Amino acid sequence: MENKNIRYTDKREYTSEQIHALFKSVDWLSADYPQRLFKALNSCETVFTAWDEGRLIGLINAIDDGELTAYVHYLLVDPEYQKLGVGKKLLDMVKEKYSNYLYLLLVAENQGLIEYYEKNGFEKEKDTSVMVILKK
Repeated sequence: MENKNIRYTDKREYTSEQIHALFKSVDWLSADYPQRLFKALNSCETVFTAWDEGRLIGLINAIDDGELTAYVHYLLVDPEYQKLGVGKKLLDMVKEKYSNYLYLLLVAENQGLIEYYEKNGFEKEKDTSVMVILKK
């Protein structure tokens, strides 16, 4: 598939159903909670989306403290559109928005993601561990 007329925006034009379909396409746990996911995204400081006509094909969001630190929480691209630069473009948009912040952080959950984020300017932090309480 070619990278044709993909449109990127910070406008929250998505519906709960579109969000659910995108998260389901990558088989993420968050997809099991569509109403909560929609509400959570609409509460975030930053959400950028990618569209192929009326189809939501990618999304990135960030949570920030308004001055020093921003966390990239989600970056996902529909599998049919992966390897076309959509994720990189979304990531670049967040990096630009937070270019004056001291920290831009994210969690990479596997070696493939670590390599992807390293290619996009992130570095592994030494002596750190991800800590979590997961309530399903």
